[in-house]
Amino acid sequence: MKKKDIKILLVDDEPDILEIVGYNLSAEGYQIITASDGVEAVKKAKKERPHLIVMDVMMPEMDGIEACEQIRKVPELSDTIITFLTARGEDYSQVAGFDAGADDYITKPIKPKVLVSKVKALLRRLKEEETSDSVMKIGSLVINRDEYKITLKGQEIILPRKEFELLSLLASKPGKVFKREDILDKVWGNEVVVGGRTIDVHIRKLREKIGDKSFKTVKGVGYKFID
Repeated sequence: MKKKDIKILLVDDEPDILEIVGYNLSAEGYQIITASDGVEAVKKAKKERPHLIVMDVMMPEMDGIEACEQIRKVPELSDTIITFLTARGEDYSQVAGFDAGADDYITKPIKPKVLVSKVKALLRRLKEEETSDSVMKIGSLVINRDEYKITLKGQEIILPRKEFELLSLLASKPGKVFKREDILDKVWGNEVVVGGRTIDVHIRKLREKIGDKSFKTVKGVGYKFID
C-alpha cells in the first residue's frame, strides 16, 4: 500500500498539536484527517475509515477512551489501528486505553520526527496483513506457521509448540500490545488452567533464543514484539 493511499485520523483538542503533527505526517505523503474531540472523531472515523487513528486521551465532549470504545463497535473499523497520546505518568490512561481497544500509546511530549517514526512502525502492520498468513517475515526473522519453523538470520531455531505460538501471535502485529488475558486465551485456550506466570516464563525463554530487545513488557498490561 502506497503512502498516498493511507489515511490517518488525528484527534486532539489542541490546535497546535493537530497543526504540527498533521504537517509532519502530510510531508511524509499520508492523507491526514483531523478532529478536535471524541464525538467528531467517531463521526469522521465512520465516514473516512482511516487506517490509523492517533488520539489524545483527555478531550472535551467525549474523551479518547470513550471514543475508542465507540469506534471498536463499528465492524468496518475493526482493523483500524488506534494509538493514544498520553501525558507522562498517566499509567491509568494507558491501561484504560488498552481495555477500550487501543493497540498502542505514544507518550507526550514527543518530537515530531520521533512521532513520524512511531507512526511508520505502527503502519508496518498493514504490510504484515497483506502478506501470506502461513509465512511471516519481520526483519531477519522468518516464521513459517505451516511447518512450525523459525529462521533467524538464516539459522533455524527449534521452538516448543507454545513458544512458537506465542512468538507467532506477538510477531503477527509488531508494536501491538497484547494483553495477558488475550495471550492466555489465544495461545493456551481452554487446554489447562494457567496463570500469568506461565506467560512470563515463555517470554523469558523466547528472549534467550530470539533476543531480549525483541520483546517489551508493558507493565500491568502485557507484551509486544519489537521488530
